[in-house]
Amino acid sequence: MRESIHKYFQVGTISWMSYPNRDLLEVIQKVASDDFFDAIEVPTKMDDETRAKAAKMLAEGHLKVCCGAQPRLLGPKLNPNDIDEEGRKAAEATLIEAIDQAEELGAKGIAFLAGKWAPETKDQAYAQLLKTTRAVCDYAATKGMNVELEVFDFDMDKAALIGPAPYAAQFAADMRTTHSNFGLLVDLSHFPTTYETSKFVIQTLRPYITHLHIGNAVVKEGCEAYGDQHPRFGFPNSANDTAELLDFFRVLKAEGFFNADCPMVLSFEVKPWGDENDEVIVANTKRVINRAWALLED
Repeated sequence: MRESIHKYFQVGTISWMSYPNRDLLEVIQKVASDDFFDAIEVPTKMDDETRAKAAKMLAEGHLKVCCGAQPRLLGPKLNPNDIDEEGRKAAEATLIEAIDQAEELGAKGIAFLAGKWAPETKDQAYAQLLKTTRAVCDYAATKGMNVELEVFDFDMDKAALIGPAPYAAQFAADMRTTHSNFGLLVDLSHFPTTYETSKFVIQTLRPYITHLHIGNAVVKEGCEAYGDQHPRFGFPNSANDTAELLDFFRVLKAEGFFNADCPMVLSFEVKPWGDENDEVIVANTKRVINRAWALLED
């Protein structure tokens, strides 16, 4: 492409993945000081003093701020589709709290994920997830904010209720009948874990996608970093590299996602593995993005 990727997307990174062992404020300063980035995704849970400092720096950096509530569910193992109503309410409460904290950081919404499920209670879990998501969307709407559900694997690692893509489409369609402030977040690194392709996922979920992630995964059992671990591009036995990212870009272009007037956030979710250097892994990801974009035809 002759045009810059930044014309069509707000390129970002997931702060807690790119720099998992660093102080959050240090990470925000690093990303805000790098004009490769138009956006940053930060967690919502932090003390009030840190949140105030973070909000100030994010505003100074003129960054698009996105807030991920996934860690506040995964850490304490809260499940928004918990069959137990008290468990579901606990997940709902933390997501509503996340909306308030995201607002303080200057974000226009939050993203989260579905919880684990069991075959014998799948329908009940689906109904519970609808209940939670509608309640969170109701609250977000009072603040003019949006809610996004990230599509994960269903049987490999996270084993979340939503996806695969057709099931995610069903859920999103049900949500959109009542809430226009709901959307889906899709991640290239999850496509191999749901046994799907970029073309299939993007075409299936096209009306509901509001946010994009890119990354890598190892889906060969018994291999290092197997599952939803987001290793670097070029990691041994992994599924995604420059060719797969180029295919992803081609599908997005063909399906009308290149929107210069309202560019969607496209963040990379890649983390250092073992003793890998975080700066090197971030540079690796930028190189892959730049190469794939350069190979994309106008």
